[in-house]
Amino acid sequence: MESNDLNDQVKTDIVPEAANSGIIRPPFIYLGAIALGLLFHFASPVRLVPRAVSVPFGGIIVLVAVALFFYAVRTFRIAGTPVPGNRPTTTIVCAGPYRWSRNPIYLAFSLLQLGIACWVNSLWLLITLIPTVALMAFVVIPREEKYLETRFPSDYLPYKASVRRWL
Repeated sequence: MESNDLNDQVKTDIVPEAANSGIIRPPFIYLGAIALGLLFHFASPVRLVPRAVSVPFGGIIVLVAVALFFYAVRTFRIAGTPVPGNRPTTTIVCAGPYRWSRNPIYLAFSLLQLGIACWVNSLWLLITLIPTVALMAFVVIPREEKYLETRFPSDYLPYKASVRRWL
């Protein structure tokens, strides 16, 4: 094996192919938490707030979540990098909602579940959001950040230092 082949092999071994190549994708983690919360809610409803407040407040949060999600996806597409974390990242995106949050899509998913919890008026949906956010914050996002630090050290490290993880 020539030295260039060896160097290419070492680089490939160090940098994973994608940020999140796990079996369970983050959207499915959130969908599972929502489904579980709804299951508990329909089995034994526990209300959050008065009904007069829950629908308008929850609806507004859902709309904000959907708008943030589409804004973040559009920003990725304009930058020419794929949205799914199981595909290789091509660039660090610092525009759009990524100016304020390193993870606006995960923030949108969390807001969506919070909005649904308020809209449906379900404490269970709020309770199932807590371990989901913890899983994202302590497992999924750190793994993705390590990937980005390794793949784009000169771009990602200053970005990480200047933009918060969530807000």
